[in-house]
Amino acid sequence: MISDGDNGPEVDLDVLLEDSRWEAIVLETIAANAVKATVTALNIESDVIELSLLACDDARIAVLNSTFRDKITPTNVLSWPAEDLAAAEEGQMPRAPKAGFDGVTTLGDVAIAYETCATEAEALGKPMAEHVTHLVVHGVLHLLGYDHIRDPDAALMQGIETKILGKMGLDDPYRAE
Repeated sequence: MISDGDNGPEVDLDVLLEDSRWEAIVLETIAANAVKATVTALNIESDVIELSLLACDDARIAVLNSTFRDKITPTNVLSWPAEDLAAAEEGQMPRAPKAGFDGVTTLGDVAIAYETCATEAEALGKPMAEHVTHLVVHGVLHLLGYDHIRDPDAALMQGIETKILGKMGLDDPYRAE
């Protein structure tokens, strides 16, 4: 369920900039805001949400995509959840992550590729920062057990993405122009 509250856990985001082009959009701030909006909207109960973000280029993400998904192409965003939270039934909400004894919930790792994101943003006619915000929300939702392989799961995930982005003042990324 999406919350209307504006509080939520503290976000401990470790950003590794492997490609300096990311500095132009202040990725750390964009990503922290997207993570905070996502975990707050989903009412994740934790004192601290911990995750890492690798900001790389297409060559690096292509290697990661090949290694972990057997796809020999770059992609926009990849996620490695710390815990499998996927729902047992299609279209159902994933399980909520549990905080450790120290109040910290480790979600996992996300990687995002500069060239692919820039190309997509241009094709969509959107500012890079807006598109990257969407992709970070998308990546965090993957860490939280959401997926879009099966149609009912895709509908759930896209609906939640749209609501979170709407609360951030951004348009529905799935609406046909």
